[in-house]
Amino acid sequence: MPETHHIHLVSDATGETINSIARACIAQFENIQAQEHFWSLIRSPRQLDMVMEGIRGWPGLVLYTFGDESLRKRLEDFCRAQNIPSIAVLDPILKTMANHFGAKSAQAPGKQHALDAEYFARIDAMDYALAQDDGHGTDHLAEADVIILGVSRTSKTPTCIYLANRGIKAGNIPLIPGHPMPMELTKLTKPMIVGLTKDPDSLVEIRRSRLHLLQQNEQTHYVDPEKVREEVMEAKRFFARIGCPVIDVSRRSIEETSAEIMMLLNKRTLEKELKEQNPT
Repeated sequence: MPETHHIHLVSDATGETINSIARACIAQFENIQAQEHFWSLIRSPRQLDMVMEGIRGWPGLVLYTFGDESLRKRLEDFCRAQNIPSIAVLDPILKTMANHFGAKSAQAPGKQHALDAEYFARIDAMDYALAQDDGHGTDHLAEADVIILGVSRTSKTPTCIYLANRGIKAGNIPLIPGHPMPMELTKLTKPMIVGLTKDPDSLVEIRRSRLHLLQQNEQTHYVDPEKVREEVMEAKRFFARIGCPVIDVSRRSIEETSAEIMMLLNKRTLEKELKEQNPT
């Protein structure tokens, strides 16, 4: 059994940034078992005392983000005295940006979570994703940034939710055998339409697990391998007919699928801007 390595993630904000960075790095070490200790919203000496007590109990690498210089120095001094490695994970980026911009950073905790226009845009996008989920509210499709199509269990909903958290309005429509697509879909000009597809065998397994979880009869076309293959092929033919980009999600995480969609959106925006600048 691999040795457990303790990692303390200390932040004066929600800890979302430092958690993402730590997990992205930890994922690169396949045979390492890491025990993460989350310490978020640490903004007072009393709270920091609790953190340091935890570090004493489970010594290990300390990753931190602090805007308050006094708390930062106190944690650094503590780690140095305990001979525990510590890293201010945002420092290299902030220093490089400061040099590039010729300006000092605000060093304000949680500044990226301010209730600004971008924040409310994310909330609006989340409301939209929930309202448009699974083909509902098709009369508002023209408001979307992206519309995701796919057969059942191709991760349409979680992808829309992830995109919404990035401020992207995403709706999704299921491709159901024998059910026509909404006619207004072909008339839309603002939203980018993206098709999601998946390996039929994987789909069958996922659908069986879903039916088992819901305690429903598994002897249906929904999980029949041949019918599922036909369903996937029909979806691919539809994607080709309307000329939309297609993403195979068989071996992709929600994050990877969303990143691909965001890249397609950025590419589309860039092409549009270039066309406007050079109309000839």
